Amino acid sequence: MALMITDDCINCDVCEPECPNDAIYMGPEIYEIDPDKCTECVGHFSEPQCQQVCPVSCIPFNPERRETQDQLYEKFERLQAAKA
Repeated sequence: MALMITDDCINCDVCEPECPNDAIYMGPEIYEIDPDKCTECVGHFSEPQCQQVCPVSCIPFNPERRETQDQLYEKFERLQAAKA
């Protein structure tokens, strides 16, 4: 499943540069995550990097975007192919 940023976000700017897929961006009020680009860092790291650096723990898994590890890896491969 993709990750999401909750209203607890304090706009500290630490998560955005950590995302290897450029899935995090500044929304109208807080940072947001594009679920079509979020692979939970599968293919890049063993753990989601944004969750690791978030000082307020406001980046949970999005229950509306359930994906298996295989699906996340397939998304990673598609995103990498699109960059080439």
